[in-house]
Amino acid sequence: MRKFLVLFFLPLQLIAQSGSFRPFKKYPFTSGLAASPHGAAIAWTMNEEGRRNIYVANAPAFIPQKLTDFSKDDGQEITSISISDDGAWVMFVRGGDHGANWDDDQPVNPAFETQPFKVQVATVPIAGGQVKYLSEGDDPVISPDSKEIAFIRNGQAWSSPVDGATPPKVLFTTRGKVGALQWSPDGRRLLFVANRTDHAVIGIFTKGVPTLKWIAPSFGRDASPQWSADGSRIVFVRRPGAGGAPDSMLVNRPDPWSIYVADTATGTARQLWRSPATLRGSFPSTDGGANLHWADNNRIVFLSYQDGWPHLYSINAEGGKEVLLTPGNYMCEHIRLSADGKHLLFSANTGPDRDDLERRHAAMVSVDSPNMQVMTPGQGLEWAPVFTGDGEALAFISATAQRPPLPAVLPLKNNHDKNIRLLGADKIPADFPSTRMVTPTSVTFTAADGITVHATLFLPPGGAAKKPAIVYVHGGPQRQMLLGWHYSDYYSNAYASNQYLASLGFVVLAVNYRLGIGYGYEFHKPKQGGPAGAAEYKDIKAAGGWLRRQGFVDTGKIGIYGGSYGGYLTALALARDSKLFSAGVDFHGVHNWLAQTSAFAGVKDNFEKAPDFDQAVKVAWQSSPVSSIHTWKSPVLIIQGDDDRNVRFSQSVDLIRRLESKGVPYESLMIVDDTHHWMNFDNAVEVYEAAAEFFARKFLNNENKTIIYK
Repeated sequence: MRKFLVLFFLPLQLIAQSGSFRPFKKYPFTSGLAASPHGAAIAWTMNEEGRRNIYVANAPAFIPQKLTDFSKDDGQEITSISISDDGAWVMFVRGGDHGANWDDDQPVNPAFETQPFKVQVATVPIAGGQVKYLSEGDDPVISPDSKEIAFIRNGQAWSSPVDGATPPKVLFTTRGKVGALQWSPDGRRLLFVANRTDHAVIGIFTKGVPTLKWIAPSFGRDASPQWSADGSRIVFVRRPGAGGAPDSMLVNRPDPWSIYVADTATGTARQLWRSPATLRGSFPSTDGGANLHWADNNRIVFLSYQDGWPHLYSINAEGGKEVLLTPGNYMCEHIRLSADGKHLLFSANTGPDRDDLERRHAAMVSVDSPNMQVMTPGQGLEWAPVFTGDGEALAFISATAQRPPLPAVLPLKNNHDKNIRLLGADKIPADFPSTRMVTPTSVTFTAADGITVHATLFLPPGGAAKKPAIVYVHGGPQRQMLLGWHYSDYYSNAYASNQYLASLGFVVLAVNYRLGIGYGYEFHKPKQGGPAGAAEYKDIKAAGGWLRRQGFVDTGKIGIYGGSYGGYLTALALARDSKLFSAGVDFHGVHNWLAQTSAFAGVKDNFEKAPDFDQAVKVAWQSSPVSSIHTWKSPVLIIQGDDDRNVRFSQSVDLIRRLESKGVPYESLMIVDDTHHWMNFDNAVEVYEAAAEFFARKFLNNENKTIIYK
């Protein structure tokens, strides 16, 4: 059922000839891959046209078995999948929007239920059976004896038997919001972090003991605690607490952090490692942050950008110099420690092919030696690797340019040809248009200030010599579009959309602009980015200029679209350079930094301000699309869901009022009760198809007819 009445002009001739976006969106999307700590079971979530379910498979055949039976497209995501140590249970969380900037644990309701589904912790027997909802809650962890689950409910720690035999109970109550739960190896104690706004402290709850134990409390923000193998010590990250005199808002400054080791009996701690006092030494902002682990052979492993790339390091828990485990010009993400503590598994954008910088492959390294190896080289993409509990196989998620993400297994013994076993290929619908999908290619060009920009090009075959072109701008902005299907569901939507646009005859250029990952620290953390000057827009303008120089592009028909931060840069392009970008689609973009960014809210009336506060306000305004509304001439389609938890809905409301006052042509599509991530399948189809129809009407000269979405 459609969510909002709005008028559009559909190019019926185009739709009749080429079909809709729906088949392109019908791909199964795999995520949440987990392995049992012992044995050889794996589990994952598969989203099939909005129906999200858990599948499991066991060695040696690894035949997928559907474990849950959620048959409705109700927008309820599945996260936090894990398998109990005894291999008997699969635990998960159902509900929420865990990619949100706020209210991620609150119910979502794009299906308009009169009683919305609440975010709940659940278990299901791995052999099959009924799903057991244990409690409202989030972030669960299973005890080592596989009998108890600890989780967060209303900011405090609760527990429940894994089988739900008795009601859940609160474990303890303390000030602040509790998180980062982790059972001790013997299952008697529970590590946690109490976030108290300007500082955070680490505590230990012990069963049967009426008091909590605090570990080396300070005025800093402690996080990411990890047990040693014997439970006698923990390792954690310490960062400065909030506060201090206001500093410059327009200058990048180091964000220092340290690693501490503490004795759990005394609660005392000593500093093991301190980050270099450089920008590169700042706390890492890529997937998993510090990725701190206490590994085998008394090694502490962590991630740092200190050599210019997000790399893995190892240091002895007693002290000494850290060892760089993964040298080279590539990044590490999706990092996991093997069950035996001897290896780190991760995704990396490196390999023997020159274009591997634009891919992901499964990789492995020992925790004490720089012997990194790419486990899955080739033209495909692989991510989220994990060893099976028996160490006999490597499981990961696999995709190509034409095939969507599916679970896969690489047997490690008696597999000399490195044959990968793909799981669940029969879940790809028969009408999924893989044969209509092009293989994108990697291109580079130079921005006006000399920065090299990477992009992926979707070039449709045949047709007219000169084709209309569209620049696609990802969000985040800490993302990287790849030479194939993406590991994020949001960007898999975008990849499918880019393929659909190419099938309609558009040239599509997906830009990996500065602020994104995959190309080193200086590219990821540039000067004057975002509200400090929008330096990244130079890359977007350069993309339009590159298209204009190509002989296969109709230079009068260059469009642009993107979502979230990509919506921001889309709006900025239309506002500043309507002569270059003649039409655009803005999905839930930021349009006024002063209204979106907390750094400016409530500060103007303070006596004490940053020394460059007034200049920062001016630059943030000038970096906002609304500041250039007077030069905005190109038509735009504005799309947003009104339960957006990443970009405030008021950003689009405000922009529409401004466009109306200036007479700028615009169209709009508002989706009721869906979030930033289009939790409902039909909503995702609607918004991406609306974007394609908008560009078709502007650029392909098709027959027009008024219709009503309903």
